[in-house]
Amino acid sequence: MSEAALRARLAGEGLTASTWGNGPFDHYAEHRHAYDKVLVAAAGSITFHLPEFDRDVVLRSGDRLDLPANTLHGADVGEAGVICMESHLPAGSLGTQPAHRAGWEASDS
Repeated sequence: MSEAALRARLAGEGLTASTWGNGPFDHYAEHRHAYDKVLVAAAGSITFHLPEFDRDVVLRSGDRLDLPANTLHGADVGEAGVICMESHLPAGSLGTQPAHRAGWEASDS
């Protein structure tokens, strides 16, 4: 699915997405945000580390991660780099648990 199609799908949920990218093997230190975040990988891959949930989530092209506010997370970009789309929502909009939706671009929901 193209970046434009992913953006349109997010817009269909009332979400406005910005786009960002990183080169291979870039690293984000652990941090938190005061807002809920929806992330969709448009190309490449990135691994999000969720230490408070004792799990890692790998986003590949077309995958989605709903990340509730104040969730401690860090990330490592894959070997091909990554392009992600990101939307912000008020804290509490996504509940309390991160939700990984592999293959979101091809799903009906």
